[in-house]
Amino acid sequence: MIWGFAFVAQRQGMEYVSPFTFNAVRFAIGALSLIPVILFSTPKHQTTTPQVLFSKTTMVGGLCLGIALFLGSSLQQIGIVQTTAGKAGFITGLYVIIVPLLGLLWKQKTGRGTWLGAILAVIGMYFLSVSDDCSISKGDLLVLISAVFWAAHVQLISLFIKRSNALHLSLFQFLFCSLFSWLAAVQWETITISGIQGATWPILYAGLISVGIAYTLQVIAQQKAHPAHAAIILSLESVFAALGGYLILGEIISLRGLFGCSLMLTGMLLSQLLTRKKLFKPKEVYDAAKKY
Repeated sequence: MIWGFAFVAQRQGMEYVSPFTFNAVRFAIGALSLIPVILFSTPKHQTTTPQVLFSKTTMVGGLCLGIALFLGSSLQQIGIVQTTAGKAGFITGLYVIIVPLLGLLWKQKTGRGTWLGAILAVIGMYFLSVSDDCSISKGDLLVLISAVFWAAHVQLISLFIKRSNALHLSLFQFLFCSLFSWLAAVQWETITISGIQGATWPILYAGLISVGIAYTLQVIAQQKAHPAHAAIILSLESVFAALGGYLILGEIISLRGLFGCSLMLTGMLLSQLLTRKKLFKPKEVYDAAKKY
């Protein structure tokens, strides 16, 4: 829900600052918001020493996550300028399909449900973003490419979280993402204090709430959540993005687009629901009942 409404903040922020500047500030704020959390969450009998905080595993994990975060957020932020918050939310949600497909690289099994969901999502994407002359807007295309990096981010979290502290990993991924965004902003954008001040509220929401809270909750939750299961829950951000775009920005999606959205959401759900193993088999339930 937080991420869905963040698309609205991202759209509003672009009225004052450029994409890289927006991300540079928001992820810096997100990183700063974690420092007191790390200090107060450390047990009294322990201390967060430099050796623990700057461990090789945490630094490498933070760098890899930071790169994926930078590429995904940058492409999304640039693309959202040329599309709507609702469309960007649904297109970004396609990572729920891409996550298990990327899992093939790690020899994770991908069932028929994933392929069925992918087909429905692609058809839905066509109705949502492809116009009658078979063209797709640059904004939609950039957001679609960003979905690949969001999917990689989910998979990378599941890889590094088993060997790192969740809060430490979150801190460094935000720091690296902010650093790369600052470098890009200095190179390609004009940074002004007045612009940042004008985007204060969108940046604060995107930095403190979307980055500081939501991304950290994702990392903590994925300690006990399968990446594919996490992806299906996170895909609901597309629904909240469309709702926020309608309520706050007055964005309207055409009937053709709504049909595409429904196909995409159905595909996202089926890709996970049809591949989940049954919790119980009828015979096992019967045998257990018989013992009682």
